[in-house]
Amino acid sequence: MFDLDGTLVDSVPDLAAAIDQMLRALGRPAAGVEQVRLWVGNGARVLVRRALAGDLEHASIDEGETEQALELFNEAYANEHALTRTYPGVTAALKWLSKNDVELALITNKPERFVAPLLDQMKLGRYFRWIIGGDTLPQQKPDPAALLYVMRLAGVEPQDALFVGDSRNDVLAARAADVPCIALSYGYNHGRPIAEEAPALVLDDLRQLLPGGCLEAGATLMSANASEHPQSRDHAVVVPRKHWLNRVNMKILKALARWRWRT
Repeated sequence: MFDLDGTLVDSVPDLAAAIDQMLRALGRPAAGVEQVRLWVGNGARVLVRRALAGDLEHASIDEGETEQALELFNEAYANEHALTRTYPGVTAALKWLSKNDVELALITNKPERFVAPLLDQMKLGRYFRWIIGGDTLPQQKPDPAALLYVMRLAGVEPQDALFVGDSRNDVLAARAADVPCIALSYGYNHGRPIAEEAPALVLDDLRQLLPGGCLEAGATLMSANASEHPQSRDHAVVVPRKHWLNRVNMKILKALARWRWRT
């Protein structure tokens, strides 16, 4: 199971363009790409509210203001996704997994209406058997509902599944679903290193997920204790790759091994 924005594609330039168009229509100054990069990850509604507030915290924004701005944003973002790019290694990794009969699902907080056109444009849609958007179910990540739903459809247990994402929401959703989580270092996590969220594994390139790829330098792993005690984000411990086999939770190791080599 994969997240989309920040994991498979860098969509911030297009999201920022739509946010800035929305803000200008409301007589406000544009936010810019780097600011929007800090706000994404919780769906379109929260992104719009953060843009209106000019901050991650958006409790001061009322619903009437949100609805007006959201309509403007949706109209702007629906036009095209010319600035969105697939991250290096993504297509190759998805192609390998698909060819080796690993069933794939996409779970994103992006509204459904935007997901299929974006996947078609990026030529990624063919790889996913199940696609869950931010409004497919009543709940969004970090709620585990979408992960649990996909696993029921696939007929698999959590120990035989894997979630790949890039943000705190992804790690929390996987943890709540009792699914091992691998995180990408290059994504969107509100400006914080994803290693602080204590995923089972941190990769710099999705190809490192494939057999042989995980032996390459660059990825870091969290200690077993860090993932078992998520309440203390400041106590997450990053350990060198070469020490992982001695310290990682064996349940996660065995699940990853079964998943990687079952074909």
